[in-house]
Amino acid sequence: MATPVGIALGSNLGSRLSNIKQARDLLCKLMPENDACLQAPVYESKPLNCPPGSSDFLNTVIEIAYPDLPHELLEHTQKIERQLGRERDHQTNAPRTIDVDILYFGGQTICEDVLIIPHPGLSQRRFVLEPLAAIRPDLILPGDKATIAERLHHLDSGEPPLTLVQTDW
Repeated sequence: MATPVGIALGSNLGSRLSNIKQARDLLCKLMPENDACLQAPVYESKPLNCPPGSSDFLNTVIEIAYPDLPHELLEHTQKIERQLGRERDHQTNAPRTIDVDILYFGGQTICEDVLIIPHPGLSQRRFVLEPLAAIRPDLILPGDKATIAERLHHLDSGEPPLTLVQTDW
């Protein structure tokens, strides 16, 4: 049985929308044949805590049905990042062609050096909450009591509003 998994996609280098579409397509290939991928609209956001001069990001969230273990999915996400040209820069929050982050893995909680689920900071980031609320507004993450829609409604992150780029992509 496959597990519903939320994945955040972001890009601020190169053909940003193309990078996100390619990552989505590669992730959807991991699903069992008859399952559907949920995808939120794509939004543009200002870079947060990035080096000066960083370009704006395109961000979205997808949900796939994943049939294997969380660590195997992590390996796939890192492979997709490498395949799409992501360079592992030692600079924090450096610009990137693609960022693929596992947000949640069903109702699991994992806290290890290499993998933390639910993703830390998820509920404090508009560029994650807003697209996630578009596809899973009633989702309550493990260890939380509020829905994603409630978290978004009460968010006080100081982030500027997101700009809707594309609903269907």
